[in-house]
Amino acid sequence: MWPPTEADAAEADFPADFALHEARLAILGLGLIGGSLALALRGQCAALLGADPDPEARALARASGALDAVAADPAAVLPNADVVVLAAPVRAILALLDTLPALHPGQAIVLDVGSTKAAITARMAALPPRFDPIGGHPMAGKEHGGFAHAEAPLFRDAPFVLTPLPRTTARARAFGLALARALGARPLWLDAATHDRHAAAISHLPYLLSLALTLATPPEAARIAGPGFRSTTRLASSPPRMMADILATNRRPVLEALHRFRSTLDALETALAARDAPALETLLAQGPPRRSALLSKR
Repeated sequence: MWPPTEADAAEADFPADFALHEARLAILGLGLIGGSLALALRGQCAALLGADPDPEARALARASGALDAVAADPAAVLPNADVVVLAAPVRAILALLDTLPALHPGQAIVLDVGSTKAAITARMAALPPRFDPIGGHPMAGKEHGGFAHAEAPLFRDAPFVLTPLPRTTARARAFGLALARALGARPLWLDAATHDRHAAAISHLPYLLSLALTLATPPEAARIAGPGFRSTTRLASSPPRMMADILATNRRPVLEALHRFRSTLDALETALAARDAPALETLLAQGPPRRSALLSKR
């Protein structure tokens, strides 16, 4: 049955019949992720094309020398591509999926690298049969976006989640594996709903906590802020538009993650307010081993 939901699904089950070096690959969106893809894939494809509406992104992409052609309009590069990678913000990816049939006249594998998967794969399912869609999400990034911050090693040793649809062919699955390997990433097969629940817990909730801490901190306290404050508020610098798209398209899993967090925070507040030192110490003592156990699962 497809898709597999276990991280250790045997790669031998998937036909390795996709030659990345023969692909003519178009990246739509040349921000941090799209730009890093271009830099990492330089010289590994028959042609590497890019499109972005932002003049600065296009200028930086051209100056990098990573791409064979860069355009403002996807229609200028898509007819020459047999693989399309959607690397825009989530709601922009949804809009691109709606217009893709009119922009691309032929057959193509379509992979996205958006941060949420259920909404995107549902929209992918409506593509005409000449498109072969597969969802993807490299679990890598920075708090600052844009091609200026892109770098080829961004994906190295990071999980690259692949979320195939029921209609996804063996060739598209083989492309997903080939892409992850070319980036130095670790492919991980998950269904879209599982990905979104996990991403809410380990990525989207931490952003909201970082933002809340930043907004709740009195400005006068900043004079004594040290590395701990800087590290815990780092994610608050993430691009607001990107994060608004993520939260809007993963609302229910994020709300569930917030509920779990609030329950833990309430327990801490209750123990502290009641001066219940044993209860507080019990909760605090769970932190180090729990964190070690979580990180050991990577």
